[in-house]
Amino acid sequence: AASSPAATVGSELPPEPGGSGGPGEGADEERELLLARLVPASRLKEAVGASLASLCLGPLGGAQRLGTLVDCLVLNYRLRQGPGRGRERGAEGPLRCCGCGRFLGEPVTVPCGHTYCRRCLRRELRARCRRCRDWLLPAGGTSTAAAPLRTSVVLNRLAEKWFPDECERARAGTGLEELLAQGRFREALGAVNQALRADSSDLMLRIYRAESYVGLQEYKTAIEDLNFVISKMPNWPEVYFQKGKVLQDSGFVGDALQLFLQCLALDEDFLPAKLEVEKILCDVLSPEKLGESLKESAWNSPHIKNKPFILGSEVTASYCNLQLCPLQSLGGSDVLEPVSGGLNRAQSAHALNSTKDLAKEDGLKRVSSEPLLSGQGKGALLKRKLSFSEQDTVVCEDGRNKHKKQGESTKRDMTLAFGTIPGDLIDVSDFECSLCMRLFFEPVTTPCGHTFCKGCLERCLDHGPQCPLCKESLKEYLASRKYSITELLEELIMKYLSDELFERKRIHAEETAEHSNLTKNVPMFVCTMAYPTVPCPLHVFEPRYRLMIRRSMETGTKQFGMCISDSQNGFADYGCMLQIRNVHFLPDGRSVVDTIGGKRFRVLRRGMKDGYCTADIEYLEDVKVADEEELKKLRELHNFVYNQACSWFQNLRNKFRTQILQHFGPMPDREENIQAMPNGPAWCWWLLAVLPVDPRYQLSVLSMMSLKDRLIKIQHILTYFSRDQSK
Repeated sequence: AASSPAATVGSELPPEPGGSGGPGEGADEERELLLARLVPASRLKEAVGASLASLCLGPLGGAQRLGTLVDCLVLNYRLRQGPGRGRERGAEGPLRCCGCGRFLGEPVTVPCGHTYCRRCLRRELRARCRRCRDWLLPAGGTSTAAAPLRTSVVLNRLAEKWFPDECERARAGTGLEELLAQGRFREALGAVNQALRADSSDLMLRIYRAESYVGLQEYKTAIEDLNFVISKMPNWPEVYFQKGKVLQDSGFVGDALQLFLQCLALDEDFLPAKLEVEKILCDVLSPEKLGESLKESAWNSPHIKNKPFILGSEVTASYCNLQLCPLQSLGGSDVLEPVSGGLNRAQSAHALNSTKDLAKEDGLKRVSSEPLLSGQGKGALLKRKLSFSEQDTVVCEDGRNKHKKQGESTKRDMTLAFGTIPGDLIDVSDFECSLCMRLFFEPVTTPCGHTFCKGCLERCLDHGPQCPLCKESLKEYLASRKYSITELLEELIMKYLSDELFERKRIHAEETAEHSNLTKNVPMFVCTMAYPTVPCPLHVFEPRYRLMIRRSMETGTKQFGMCISDSQNGFADYGCMLQIRNVHFLPDGRSVVDTIGGKRFRVLRRGMKDGYCTADIEYLEDVKVADEEELKKLRELHNFVYNQACSWFQNLRNKFRTQILQHFGPMPDREENIQAMPNGPAWCWWLLAVLPVDPRYQLSVLSMMSLKDRLIKIQHILTYFSRDQSK
């Protein structure tokens, strides 16, 4: 390991997809700042007014600039639904997806340590983790195509062992998704209907069937399937998004917008819904659409033109007159009813029964060109809605849905097929690390899908940036140094193997205590001379020393011994403890460690631990002088040698003096009490470190426990070098 100055770097978070970010015009930034102040107070009416009035400054900077307004709409929508609605977890069971809450088919563990089913990640339904809001994609990634989704080997093996039927359903769903992606909708519909005849309670099959119907442009039948799913799982965000897309494709943009907001109220990070809301609002707030829908008297009045940022009722009322369902009751006292299904208008249900061409002709025009309604009219319009979700449906032999009246129940409600695990299927060997062959402790999952104990993986990466099992490159994973615990696996171990985990933690605590001892088996870095109070930067690249530094940090001691090598004993009999002040890790696993010297020690016994040297040691302290006469002579000698050292340093060439100052810092000041510190005055050690003296000679000075003898040695060295300077 060679000496090297420490370095620090900063990191910058990438902009969130779908949100406001990137360079923008001054007017756009002004809009964002204004809306940001309105969100915490849920002042939706003022936010809408500000958005409209700000159009007088110029056109919007694209849909992505409306992120703050979308957040405000979602917050207001959630508050109007009342507390306790939404955000419930999905199906209960040991293997549950963090995204959709359903069975964890083909589990994929993301960098933050949470686990999703492959379907949720493949469809890119969110940019952030639903649990911790960390980025799902690796740093710099923009698509899952750039970061292949690797199934978690351990969790997938457990799923296949515990719930084989559910795994088979997940694989069948993957086949259906492939058919839908290829546009083979009729073939997909036939496969779904056949599967539904075998198990009519599988809600995911109904989602696939709805997508098949949409591909065949049978929108009303697709709506029936989605309403049935909503009636069974009213807190599944994706269903509201799917239903909103169907209505949007049918031309009912206002109804679709409300469903997208319902989706975001359940999951604010549901990326596709946020993007659709931003697109709709961008189109609605465009000057062309506003010219069609805003009242001439209000928009063209000099009062508004002269005051572009008025938050008054004129502009807000004009916007509320647009037929966007979530905004229709903003001006009144009516409470907005949450969407639970249906088309929200009798007209919408009628229109879905008409031809698809009529729906396409209407398009976005329906949002801005409907007649203006009074407050009473708007309230009545909200109440006249056809809610398919209030009805249950059953599957007929032809595969279509048949509605049942309210109050009736189906023969078979949705049951959780993956609730409990038989005790005879729980085997501790399924939870063993393939490196240490012990129970997982702090399990981490690599991007290639393999799981190891965190400590075991770190030790392997010390030797090379490859997966220990499949040898796939882990360079990016090593550079990020984000070894997040796989939470689901840890939860399973805590729940089903609590006794084994307790024993595993006990062994780990004993090992940690052994590494924490600063007199027995102290780790030794065999490299260079180190001195008390003197900085000693280190460049650590050997695997054994990477492990040693990491253990010193994890145990909390942040200390290790430094000795020079010895041909006979391996390392010298005397050394100095180093205190770690900072560690900067390089992308390839090397590190620059900033340390400073501490106590001196003498080696009593040598040993070896995992490749690096250890030693039993005893610490050294200077023997204090008690006699007043001797102490007086010692002070005189100290002052004389100190002045001699200052003279020698000042007479050095500028080049050498600058190099010393950059590496070791300035020479410490003279101390009043020369016996206050157990190692004596700090300037002695600084001077010994910068003097070009043989390490063996320096070692002899380091081992001295008499300040007087040390000062005499330094005096001899300075006299020798001062003689050379005079020449």
